[in-house]
Amino acid sequence: MRRRRHVEEAVSHDRWLVSYADFITLLFAFFVVLFASAYRDKQAIIRVSNAIHNGFQTLGVFAGGNDKLGIAYAGLPAKAPEAPPPGLNSTATNSTISPADLIELQRQLQSAIGAELKNHEIEIRVTPEGFVISLKELGFFDSGQARLLPGAAEKIRRIAKILIQHNLELRVEGHSDNQPIHNAEFRSNWELSTARAMSVLFILVDGSGYDPRKISIAGYGQYRPVADDSTPEGRRMNRRVDLVVLGTAPMQPVASH
Repeated sequence: MRRRRHVEEAVSHDRWLVSYADFITLLFAFFVVLFASAYRDKQAIIRVSNAIHNGFQTLGVFAGGNDKLGIAYAGLPAKAPEAPPPGLNSTATNSTISPADLIELQRQLQSAIGAELKNHEIEIRVTPEGFVISLKELGFFDSGQARLLPGAAEKIRRIAKILIQHNLELRVEGHSDNQPIHNAEFRSNWELSTARAMSVLFILVDGSGYDPRKISIAGYGQYRPVADDSTPEGRRMNRRVDLVVLGTAPMQPVASH
């Protein structure tokens, strides 16, 4: 009994301090990691915020380092919008065209490509996406091919000369009918429509001097038809390359000749 009582008296009742100290150490390490992560994320947020703010200043949304809500961005210098290059009209700044200018654009195009409009090689129309100059396969490509026909490049250059004067944003869209393509050059209508758009783009940029920063391409294959693919006439109308003038608001269709 005396020996047992001695052992019980030797047991320490402060052992919980060791576990508590370990817990506090782990908790401290945990908050250090949280702080480091938060600091890193904060720096990234600051960089993104600065980039966005500078971008909006370039567009003229912010002035003098303050936004329109009155929140100050300390340390961000005000940046004035860049002046348009010499020789460009005010239309170049916002890449839009007024209804009056659109009518003038139509008049100039009809004067430059009147024969092609009458022969239905080219069509002018207005869609919800904008003013469209549609180059039909008939006057520009052989069936299933993306190489321009002789004389087609000269027609495109005449169009480009007018569009360049207005300094317009342009999207070149390739389209096809729904008939499967059967040749060794293209595996699908996607490839054919995109290749045709590229052929037209090269004439616009390399052959006509169109600003490459104001032009893009898209290949839609057979998935954006303008006519019924169940008829030969509908398929003929769907095989086209569209020059979509961006920044033109929807309006009443413009008659073509």
